[in-house]
Amino acid sequence: MAILKGWRERWRACADRALPWAVCSALAAPGALAGLWTPAAATLLLAPLAACVRFGVRQTAAVACGTVLLAPTIWAAHGFAASPHFFLDFLALSAGGALTVRAAARHASDTAALACVTEVARAAEGAILRPVATHLGGVEVCTQHHCPVQGATVGGDVYDVAHTPYGLRVLIGDVCGHDLATLRITAEVIGAFRDQVYVTPDLSDLVRTVDARISAVLGPEDFVTALFAEFTPGEVRIANCGHPAPLRVGQRTKLLEPPEHAPPLGLGPAPTVHRAWLQPGDRVLFYTDGLSEARDASGTDFPLLEGVSQALGEPLPADALDALYARLTGHTKEPLTDDVAFVLCQPAERPSVLGEAGSCGPAGRGIGAGGGHVPSPVRGARPRC
Repeated sequence: MAILKGWRERWRACADRALPWAVCSALAAPGALAGLWTPAAATLLLAPLAACVRFGVRQTAAVACGTVLLAPTIWAAHGFAASPHFFLDFLALSAGGALTVRAAARHASDTAALACVTEVARAAEGAILRPVATHLGGVEVCTQHHCPVQGATVGGDVYDVAHTPYGLRVLIGDVCGHDLATLRITAEVIGAFRDQVYVTPDLSDLVRTVDARISAVLGPEDFVTALFAEFTPGEVRIANCGHPAPLRVGQRTKLLEPPEHAPPLGLGPAPTVHRAWLQPGDRVLFYTDGLSEARDASGTDFPLLEGVSQALGEPLPADALDALYARLTGHTKEPLTDDVAFVLCQPAERPSVLGEAGSCGPAGRGIGAGGGHVPSPVRGARPRC
């Protein structure tokens, strides 16, 4: 198959190079063979025009020279009749050929400049949304982002992770829109998070600081749904500002809903930081509404709990996110209209957090807000929170 594909590509390349010459021959044949078409010389200009659109400067120049050389052949078919008509045709053909070469050179220059600008834009977008697949602070982290805008890697979704003195911290959010203003807000959210995440001990204070920072650049109708998370031994702490609740996937899949719903960033949120306990092997999936609000052609929602639970059964995090995106696009059966971001976290090492049988909470677990002393495990099963 590889050999056949190589031959097909070579054949297409040869056919592309031969196409302008075939056009030249077809246009020149009526005038050259029988003198049937008087304006055939001027119509040869179509060949370099076609080459200018499809090929580079050298190919366009070769085709233009070839058409100029074919013009005397047509003239000879008419008995070298030195009529003003043929003279004007030849001048038009020569001038047109020179212009097509100039246009091909301009097109090549613009293409190179556009490629340079695109590369710079991609580098800037990569600095905003950095793909992550590594261990940070005892947590295995893997991210994915899919943008529906052709040629773009950053849309309205925003995420970042940071290994801080207070544990691994995660930000995921969604800015409405996909235009340049949205990209500016996305960059501002990321910048505010990176500036404050290492120096703000309390998660709720981090939310207020980021909110105050980005409110200055938001319009009257702009807002950002966001979720801040912090991993400590045996638990994850979450401050949710109007964002879809994350999923804890383990023995069973559960939405980690906030006790109180807070407004998004830009609307003065004061979210309550709630805690979710983690058992060995648990994974936490943070995502944007491109997953939770995806629908098929009939309007059926993506089966969130079932789809995530099955996809995240893959042992490797990257394979799990690939499987999740495949399930998502398999459900919609068409390209996504909204961008979607995933941040998958799996603590690699967790201490035993067993408390008294039947207890379910910080006292029963033996872990305080600062991750304090853990009592010896007791025998028997313990419930999950």
